[in-house]
Amino acid sequence: MNIARLLRLNRARSDAEVGEEIVAHLTMAIEERVARGESRADAEANARREFGNVGHVQEVAREMSGSLWLERLAQDVRFGLRMLRRAPGFSIVAVLCLTLGIGANAVVGGWVEGILFRPYPGVANQDRLVHVAGTVKGEPGYTGLSFPDFADLERSSTLFDAFIVSKIIGTTLTTGDRAEHVTGLMVSPNYFDALGVRPVLGRGFAPDEGIGWNAHPVTVISYDEWQDRFHADPAIIGKTQRYNDVPHVIVGVAPKGFIGTFVGYSMQFYVPTSMQAAFDPSGYKLEDRGARWIEGFAILKRGATLDRAQSEISAAATQLAADYPDQDRGHGVRLLPLWRGTFDGAQDLMPTLRIGLAVAVFVLLIACANVANLLLVRSFVRRHEITVRLSLGAGRLRLIRQLFTEALLLSAIATCCAAPLAYWLRNALTLFFPSEGGIEYTFHGDFDWRVCALSALIGVVSVVVFAAVPALHSSRTDLSAALKSDSRSASGQRDRSRMRATLVVFQVAMSFVLLVAAGLVLRSLQSISGASPGFSTDDVLATSLNLFAAGYDTTRAKAFDERLLRSIRSLGGVDTVALARSLPFSTRPYDSGPIAVDGFVPRADEQPAASYNSVSPGYFATLGIELLSGRDFTSGDDDSSEPVAIVGETMVARFWHGENPIGKRFQSGGRWRRVIGVARNVKFESLLDAPRPLFYLPLRQNFSTQGAVFIRTRQTPDALRRSLAREIHALDPRIAPYEVITLREQVRRATSSQRIAVTLLGMFGALAMLLAGIGLYGTMAYTVSQRTRELGLRTALGAAPSVLLRLVLSQGLRLAAIGIAIGGLVAFASTRAIASILYRVSARDPRAFVAALVVMLLAALLACLAPAWRAARTDPVKALR
Repeated sequence: MNIARLLRLNRARSDAEVGEEIVAHLTMAIEERVARGESRADAEANARREFGNVGHVQEVAREMSGSLWLERLAQDVRFGLRMLRRAPGFSIVAVLCLTLGIGANAVVGGWVEGILFRPYPGVANQDRLVHVAGTVKGEPGYTGLSFPDFADLERSSTLFDAFIVSKIIGTTLTTGDRAEHVTGLMVSPNYFDALGVRPVLGRGFAPDEGIGWNAHPVTVISYDEWQDRFHADPAIIGKTQRYNDVPHVIVGVAPKGFIGTFVGYSMQFYVPTSMQAAFDPSGYKLEDRGARWIEGFAILKRGATLDRAQSEISAAATQLAADYPDQDRGHGVRLLPLWRGTFDGAQDLMPTLRIGLAVAVFVLLIACANVANLLLVRSFVRRHEITVRLSLGAGRLRLIRQLFTEALLLSAIATCCAAPLAYWLRNALTLFFPSEGGIEYTFHGDFDWRVCALSALIGVVSVVVFAAVPALHSSRTDLSAALKSDSRSASGQRDRSRMRATLVVFQVAMSFVLLVAAGLVLRSLQSISGASPGFSTDDVLATSLNLFAAGYDTTRAKAFDERLLRSIRSLGGVDTVALARSLPFSTRPYDSGPIAVDGFVPRADEQPAASYNSVSPGYFATLGIELLSGRDFTSGDDDSSEPVAIVGETMVARFWHGENPIGKRFQSGGRWRRVIGVARNVKFESLLDAPRPLFYLPLRQNFSTQGAVFIRTRQTPDALRRSLAREIHALDPRIAPYEVITLREQVRRATSSQRIAVTLLGMFGALAMLLAGIGLYGTMAYTVSQRTRELGLRTALGAAPSVLLRLVLSQGLRLAAIGIAIGGLVAFASTRAIASILYRVSARDPRAFVAALVVMLLAALLACLAPAWRAARTDPVKALR
C-alpha cells in the first residue's frame, strides 16, 4: 500500500467520523427546535444556518487532526511533478545545472573525507586515531621518533588505548631468478588488533614478534597480493616470501579493501618491527635512542580530548629530554589529527583539496543562480496561473509553499543524479598518479553516508536559498492590475529584470574569480616547469638499486659498485656516472641528524641539525652542481683517510656567518669532519621549500648498500634502460633496477599538487564560465522577447539592424563588465588563499587577470550574439501586430 492510498483511506475514515458527528449535532438541534414548536422544515433550515458551512467545519476538523498538512504536501508534490513534466526544457536545464553543482561538491567532499578525515579503509575508530610526530626546537616541520622514546611514551601515557608503529618500507621480492620491487609497512605487533583489522586467513602478529634482531621473519600479505600472486590459494599460510633475500613465513592475509595506513600507497605486505635491520642497511635501531625513524599513531581513549592528550605527551617528552639530554635535548612530540598527517601524501594534497572545495562551492553558487534565473522566467510564464489561484482565494503562504516544493523537487532529482556521478568519480585523483617504480599510488574518495547526507543538505539549502527570491516575488503579484491585463505591471517587469541582471552579474563575477585562480596556478606550473632546482635535469638519467635486498654486505657492495661504474662508463653515449645514497625529489627523504659546528654556540634549548647525502666522486659534475670553492671528493676519501665533507651555501651562512669554511670542522654522527668544499644550494624535496642546511659526505666514508645511480648521457631513458638492465643482470641477476627516468621527470612528479590544482581549476573554471554564459544568454534572450514591440517600433521608424545589434550587445556586455569588475575586486582580495602553492608568481599577477578578462569577455560576447542577431532581424509587422 503506497503513501497516497494510505492518506486517502485515513482521510475518508476521518471525514466519515466528522460527518457522523455533524449529522448527530444537527439532528439534536433540529429535535430541540421541533420540541419548541417549530415546524420540521423550519427547524432544519434554522439549525443548518446556525451551524454554518459544513465544508468549512470539516476543513477545520482536518487541520485540528493534523492530517491536512500531509494531504497538502502530497498535493503540492503531485502538482509540482505535473508542472515539471509540462516544461521538460526548463526541468532538464535546471536539473542539469544543479547536478553539476551538487555533484562537484559531492566529489570533492568525498576526496576530503577519504584522504584527510577517514583515509584508511577498513580501520575502526579513525576519529580517535592521531599521528605521533617528533619536533626539533627551532626547526620547521616534523621528524620521526626513536624506538626507545616511542616505547617510553607508551608506558608513561594514560589517555591512550594503544601506540602503533607504521613505517613504510620498499623492498625487493625475489621469485626464483627474478626480482621486483614491492611496497609494505613495518608495524608493531599490535597493529592489526589496535586498528580493528581481522585477517581473512591466518593471524596478525604475536606480542613477542616486535622485538629482537631479525628474530621473527614473518609476514602478513595483502588481499590483492594473495589474489594476484597466489591465485587465492587457501593453503597460503605457512608458505614463504623472500623480502630482501630473507625468507618470511606468511602467517596471515589482510582483509579485502584494507590497504594499510599510508595515504597514497596500497601496501602489499606487512612485517613486524623486529625485522627492522633486514630492511634498513644502516643497521639495527630498536635500541638506538638517537635514531629517529619511527612513524607512528596513537589511539585516544574514549572521552579523551586531543588537548589533554597533548599536555600529557608533552610532559612525557620533557621528561625524556631531562633523562637523556645527549639524544633528546631540544626534541618534543606533537599529536596531529589525521588530516594533518605529515608522513604520507595527505599533507601534499591539502592545498589542492582546499582549493577544490572552494571552487566546487563557487560552481554550486553559479549553478543555483542559473536555476534562480530559470525560476524567474518560469514564474513569468505561469503568471496567469498564479493570478487565477490568488483570485480564487489561495493564500500567499500556500503559493510560496507550492513554489518551494517545486524547487525542492528539482533539488531532489538533481541530488539523485549527482550521487552516482560523484560515486563514479570518487577515485579520479588516482589518475594523476600513474604507477611508477613498482609503486601503486591510490587516493580513494570515501562516498559514505556522511558524504551523501552532506550532498543532500547542500542541494536542499542552496535551492531553498536561491528559490526564495523568485517565490516571494511571484507571490507579490498585483491582483487588480493582473486581472485587468494579461501582462505584468511595468514596475514588476522592471523588478524582475533587475533581479535577473543581478543574478547574471553574480555568475560572471564568480566565474571571473575562478578563471583568475586557474590562470595563477597555470602560471605557477609554467614557472615550476622552467625552474632549476640547482642541478641539471635534462641530460641526466637516474635509477635506484638495492644491494642490501640482494644480501650484499658492505665489502661486496663496494666491489659491485666499482664493477657497475666501469660497465656503465663503457656504454655508448655515457659522459659521466656517479652514485649517491639518496635521490632528490623522491619518496625517500634525505637523511638528517644533529650536528655540532666548531666555534658555533647554540642556544641552551637548541639542537642544530642538517640534512646530508653521501655521494661518490664525480657526483657534482654529473648533476651539474657548481662547486663555489674547494675541491670535489676523490677515490682517496675513504675509511682510511680523514673524514671530510662538502657543505652547502645555507649551511655556510647559518653556522659560519658567510665566512670561508674551508679547513674548518663540524661533528656529525659522532665524527668530526673537515670541510673541503662549498657547493651551490640545491632543492631536494620540493621546489617550494626554502633553502635548508645541507652537506655531502664521501660515499666511501658513509657507505650505503642501497642508493641511486646518476648517468649524464645523450641516450633516451628507454634506450638506456635496456642497456643498464643487461649490464646489471650480467653482474647479478637477483638485482632489479628501479625505473630509469630523467631528473626533469623526477622533479615534475614532485609538482603533482600543482598539476591537480590546474586541472581542477581549469575544469571548474570552464564549467563556471559555461553556466555564466547560459545565464547571460537566457537573460538577453528573455530581454529581447520582452522588447519585441519596442524593437519592431524602432525598425518601423528606420532603425538599421546594426543599431539593434549594438543595442542588445551593449546591454549584455554591460552586465558582463559589471560582473567582471566585481569579480576582479573579489579575486584581488581572495587569491592570496592559494599563495601557498604558487611558485614565483604573485597572487595578484596582472597577466592572470588580463587573461581572465579576455576569456570572460569573449564568452559574454558569444552568449549575447544569438539574442542580438535575433533582435536585429525583428519583423516590424509581426512585432507591432
